[in-house]
Amino acid sequence: MTLKDFFSHHPKVAVAFSGGVDSSVLLWAAKTYGQQVRAYCVRSPFQPAFELEEARLLADRLDVPLTVLQADPLSRPDITANGPDRCYLCKRLILSAILQAAQRDSFPLVLDGSNASDDPAQRPGMRALEELGVRSPLRLCGLDKPAVRRLAKQAELPVWDKPAYACLATRVPTGTAITREDLGRVERAETTLAGLGFSDFRVRLFHGGARIQLPAGQLAQAVTLRETITHALGGDFPAVLLDLIPRA
Repeated sequence: MTLKDFFSHHPKVAVAFSGGVDSSVLLWAAKTYGQQVRAYCVRSPFQPAFELEEARLLADRLDVPLTVLQADPLSRPDITANGPDRCYLCKRLILSAILQAAQRDSFPLVLDGSNASDDPAQRPGMRALEELGVRSPLRLCGLDKPAVRRLAKQAELPVWDKPAYACLATRVPTGTAITREDLGRVERAETTLAGLGFSDFRVRLFHGGARIQLPAGQLAQAVTLRETITHALGGDFPAVLLDLIPRA
C-alpha cells in the first residue's frame, strides 16, 4: 500500500502534528492525496516553545488548519513520578485530547507519524496508539526513517533534515520526579546551545547538573566554547558536564 492508496480510502483525517519530519510528511501526504485534513498540536510543558512555532509555520506552508490544544502532564502524579510507563501515560493523555477535539470537529480518524523504523519495544508510547485506535500510515506503508526523509526532501519540506527531537521529559532520569523547574532549566540550556550553533544534542539532568551529549563532530567545538557554555548554563546548574561518548 502507498500513502496515495491509504488516503484514497481515508480522505478525511485528523493528524497528530508535532512539526517533526514524520508528522510533517504525514500532513503533506494527507493534504496532497486526501480531501480534508486538520492538524492538531498539543502544547504542554514537555514540549519546547520552538516546536510549536515550527509546527505553525509548516501548517501555514501546507495550508492546513491547525488546532493547538493544551495539556498538562505535570498535573498527573503517575506521569510526574517518571516511572517506566511515563511515556505511555503521557502519550495516552495527549492522544486522548486530540481524539476528543477531532470528534468535536467531525473528523472520524486520527493519524500519527510513527514510521516503520520505530520499535514498539523501545517506544512504550506506541501502545497508546493501538488502544485508542490511532492509525500510523507511514508505518502501515512500510516507510522507514530514511524513506521518510527522502520523501520530505522530494516534497521540499524544510524539515527534511531536522534532527529527531524527543520531549523534554526524556532528559530526566527514569525514577526521578519531573518538575516544571527542571524542564525549564533544560529548555533554557538547549536553547542556549542551539544559539551557539550546536545541533542534534541533548542536555540531560545528572545529579542536579547538566550533562551535555553531542555528536562526535561537535565535541571539539564544545571544548573551544567551554567558558561560554559554563557561564551561560551556570545560573541554572551547579555543574556542567560534557559527555565524551558521542551521541549516536
